[in-house]
Amino acid sequence: MKVLVFAILSICSFNNYAKTLWSDFSATLLKGNNYEVGDNERTVFTFEHAAGYSWGDSFIFVDRLQSANGNKETYAEISPRFQISEYKNSFLNNFYIATTAEIGDGFTHYLIGVGTNLKVPHFKYLNLNFYHRNNDSGDNGKQLTATWALPIGSLIYDGFIDYVPSNDDASTSVNFTSQLKYNIADMLKLETKLYLGIEYVYWHNKYGIDGINEKNMNLLVKYHF
Repeated sequence: MKVLVFAILSICSFNNYAKTLWSDFSATLLKGNNYEVGDNERTVFTFEHAAGYSWGDSFIFVDRLQSANGNKETYAEISPRFQISEYKNSFLNNFYIATTAEIGDGFTHYLIGVGTNLKVPHFKYLNLNFYHRNNDSGDNGKQLTATWALPIGSLIYDGFIDYVPSNDDASTSVNFTSQLKYNIADMLKLETKLYLGIEYVYWHNKYGIDGINEKNMNLLVKYHF
């Protein structure tokens, strides 16, 4: 995890010289019992930080997973995007150099590519990134990632889709993860957001393993600081 600590400190140090346009920090508790690859019942604590800056934007999350059998795992992703244009029309908004570091127990994958923001009616945001994957072990590859947030009345529906084509070492993988949640902060007279809801994961060929398809519903509590 030294790479994770170094990357976070580097981004924070860099941001001292940039203008912060917006930022958000949250903590999430997830509980599910249909996980594939390893123990099927897990509790996940997720810490997320997202922000927009004068140079682009960044998203960082850290998952701490604890299985019912006692196994523990830490996984993180650091995803800064560096704005390279101010191109805007009725559908596209800016272009970025998109980067991601995937950091787990014993591996680090580096992704680099291009990204943009799509302007779609009713969506709070809809972002696309296309990456070249530099994998720690096995063949390198490509990845297409979409992230979105869609308000639906008093609900918010958000999530991501990762599409990774097959290579010599792995089958085509599609990870569709989304959350549907309701903000109960007003009921509790809180000044920030507190969500209750569900997260649903459909992961076709999880980790590129042919035939391992995860269909997993998690209960969710998410608090924004």
